[in-house]
Amino acid sequence: MSALFAKMAGSVFGLGYIPFAPGTFGSLAGALLYLFVPALMLPQLFIAMIAVVSLVGVWAGGSMEKEYGKDPSAVVIDELAGQWVALLLLPAAPLTVLFSFLFFRLYDIWKPGPVDRVQHLPGGWGIMTDDLLAGVLANLSVRLVMLLFPTLPYAS
Repeated sequence: MSALFAKMAGSVFGLGYIPFAPGTFGSLAGALLYLFVPALMLPQLFIAMIAVVSLVGVWAGGSMEKEYGKDPSAVVIDELAGQWVALLLLPAAPLTVLFSFLFFRLYDIWKPGPVDRVQHLPGGWGIMTDDLLAGVLANLSVRLVMLLFPTLPYAS
């Protein structure tokens, strides 16, 4: 039963089993939830959800690694959590969400410096931390774009 729950949670209810670009679909789910679920605008709730999803991801990712090998592509809960970090305390406007999504995917795929280093942590910790750190970089990048181009429509 716990292996089934790990697969359901780790794959974000099956998104991780999409045969092409499962990580992109995991990120897209996070972005769309942010855009269309108003409760995620409550910072305390959103931060709590990121923490819970991250902890579940550490467990589910570690569990799925035992069956599928190191950092399996079916695990996309890390993309969900990382995308949410990329969106944390940003306006839920389409342009902001798009920039956040694009920056997050860039950093998640490119894995600059520390993002690459933390992915080598053992088990689910490595699976989750590189995406959480990529989310931090994406969030900061969106904030920089908003600062450099203040006339773009960032508010919802």
